[in-house]
Amino acid sequence: MKKFFILFFCMLWSGLLCSQDLHLSGKVTAATGLPIKNVSISIIGQSRYSVTDSAGMFSIYGLKPGVYEVNFIHIGYQKKVQIAVVATVDVFLAITMEQRQHQLKEVSVRNKRGKIRGQTESMNIEVVGSEFIQRNLGGSLMQTLDRLPGINTIGIGSGQSKPLIRGLGFNRVVVVDKGVKHEGQQWGADHGLEIDQFAAGEVELIKGAASFLYGSDAIGGVIDIKPRAIPGKNTFGGAVDLIGKSNNNLYGTSANLFARKNHFFYDARVTYQNYGDYRVPADQVFVYDYAVNLKDGRLRNTAGRETALHFNTGYIKDRFRTVFYLSNTYSKSGFFANAHGLEPRRVDTEMHDRSSRDIQMPGQEVNHLKLINRTEYSVAQHRLQMELGYQHNFRQEFSQYVNHGYMPPAYPDTLNIPADLEREFDKHVYSVNLRDEFKVGKHLLTAGVNAEYQHNRINGWTFLVPSFNQLTAGAFIYDKYELNDRVLLHAGMRYDYGSVRLFEYQDWFPSEGATGTAGGKLTRANNLKRRFGSVVWSAGINYNPEHFVLKANLGKSFRMPIAKELGANGVNYHYFSYEKGDANLSAEQSYQADLSLGWDAENWSVLITPFYNYFPNYIYLNPTAYHDYFYGAGNQVFQYAQSKVMRYGGEFKLRVDLLKGLSSEFVGEYLYARQLSGDKKGYGLPFSPPVSGMISLSWSPVFGRNLDDTYFAIDYRIAGKQDRIVPPEKKTPGYTVINLQAGTKINLFRQPVMFSLQAQNLLDTKYMNHTSFYRLIELPEAGRNLILSLKIPFH
Repeated sequence: MKKFFILFFCMLWSGLLCSQDLHLSGKVTAATGLPIKNVSISIIGQSRYSVTDSAGMFSIYGLKPGVYEVNFIHIGYQKKVQIAVVATVDVFLAITMEQRQHQLKEVSVRNKRGKIRGQTESMNIEVVGSEFIQRNLGGSLMQTLDRLPGINTIGIGSGQSKPLIRGLGFNRVVVVDKGVKHEGQQWGADHGLEIDQFAAGEVELIKGAASFLYGSDAIGGVIDIKPRAIPGKNTFGGAVDLIGKSNNNLYGTSANLFARKNHFFYDARVTYQNYGDYRVPADQVFVYDYAVNLKDGRLRNTAGRETALHFNTGYIKDRFRTVFYLSNTYSKSGFFANAHGLEPRRVDTEMHDRSSRDIQMPGQEVNHLKLINRTEYSVAQHRLQMELGYQHNFRQEFSQYVNHGYMPPAYPDTLNIPADLEREFDKHVYSVNLRDEFKVGKHLLTAGVNAEYQHNRINGWTFLVPSFNQLTAGAFIYDKYELNDRVLLHAGMRYDYGSVRLFEYQDWFPSEGATGTAGGKLTRANNLKRRFGSVVWSAGINYNPEHFVLKANLGKSFRMPIAKELGANGVNYHYFSYEKGDANLSAEQSYQADLSLGWDAENWSVLITPFYNYFPNYIYLNPTAYHDYFYGAGNQVFQYAQSKVMRYGGEFKLRVDLLKGLSSEFVGEYLYARQLSGDKKGYGLPFSPPVSGMISLSWSPVFGRNLDDTYFAIDYRIAGKQDRIVPPEKKTPGYTVINLQAGTKINLFRQPVMFSLQAQNLLDTKYMNHTSFYRLIELPEAGRNLILSLKIPFH
């Protein structure tokens, strides 16, 4: 086998080095002799394109000797096909295009990049742009995206959330920001993602196994956040976004300024949001059967502040570009005071209820600094890409000192830890990605390597997860083979290596009966070093006739255990639980099959995307029958374990154009999960979303010259009950919610002003979301929320 691979790569690279790359160029003019700009030029049967410049000139590089059919297309001119014989020298074509002799009645320009992307990948991919984000603004980018089928969120409060893809989340979903994997403290359900949704340009969602491209953790899917487009040459402009929300009295703004001369550009943005305690449609909630009264239905101490700074700059040429992205995201927010710590009944409600905008303890502060460089260079038939990244995530959780077990009743003055610092995590991350994309005949090959190093240290008067260092690296090759103009075959293979080193941690106070340590201080975590490796693969097919859609993909993914799963040993105050890791856990393996079947006609479309997923060793937090009274204050002990798990389900999407400007859409999702072994054999998995659907009606009328892109929409969301639970989860009843949307673009002084209005939970329905962080304490979701946003661009 080893000799086979060596022979294969030698033949491949020798063929590349010995092949002759030729150059096809030319000039396109009208019958009058004047050059024509922006003519689209393509070679039939190949993925090679060009566009004429202001002088009518074009160039296509990296051709092999042969006979080619070259297409020339431009609005207002007759299409032209020219035969080009490329032998041993470069070829120059002089093309004359004839004008069409009739007028177009109506021209509709649509961005079909997302559709084309879906047709050229065998994985289940969905692409949304900045207009979708503007129209569906939620409390965070992940909450904005949960309108899409198969996407859910674990929400905590009104501004923090993390994604679930088909019921998998935490470190099973990779979030990529500007080409680099976003690394925070994503292992906690209360830890949101430090992403500014106003800075996102386009978001690509991959549902299913994607480890062969993105490495460990992409076992459930990928959310790839693209930057906004680079400004055009000789442009200057920007935009101001204003947003307000009624439920938590949020107000915020995001201001953007950009400029570009020729090759150099800059793009800057500042975002600020300020919000108060959010409201639920209830005057009383129960925290583990203890009644908690709410003032005006507001969850005390859930207010917050968010600030984000961005600066992008770079150098752009036809074949070379390098761009630097610098960002710093800071947030300060509170935790619901009656659902945190050892004794929720000791809450000073009078202090918290004086103001709905103050942030008291318990709370958190998170700062995420990110510096990324993306460089791309095209030479001959190769497209070389590189991303370098540095991230610093600094997270602090604050709470009043409460002793339990052998902790001293009063906080000692001699301890070199602030008395209100419950936990602190300080993570530095270094990343590098290298890729080469090149074409060999009908094969479009991508080869690359990725590496990442994490350095995470802890502090605070309580312990849950030890400090750790983590290294991951992988190499992959991915091939797209164009069988014909309708069929694409896909195959990818990757090898990943990872190591994690946990560092010893001892309590700062002595414990009775503790042995083997100085002063009787208990060792919560021992020094540990584990290594993991795995080969993953993917194979698929795309069949794309005129209207029919068929995609199939089969793949294996891999995820190495994280530090919390290997070394946790302490109280999780957010869940009232005592969590223990298992140092002997093996790496997760996942096998998944995906299928997409659809029909896309002019006035209607339908898409069905079923999947099947099998884990031979799924890692989960298993609730045991034990309670820890010495170090966990009597909380139930949860132990990380592994079991066989089977999951299947899918999404459904139907769109129908009823009349001109009036359309309807129905989307639905279903997931079934079952543990096949272990202590919880026969149960499902935590945070598994119930069957759900949404019926929407959208109307886009045309009002006149000063109003563009006007829309009115109503969404009727239906969620079934979820009774397949894992104790201590509780069964969740079904619910229905109505949301409204409206918006338009007003042209004022030759500048468009975009206006949008949302009414979320219009009827102020009281309901439970099974994937919510606060579902465990039977806390309902937010009540009625009116969201008003304005976008004012200028040029």
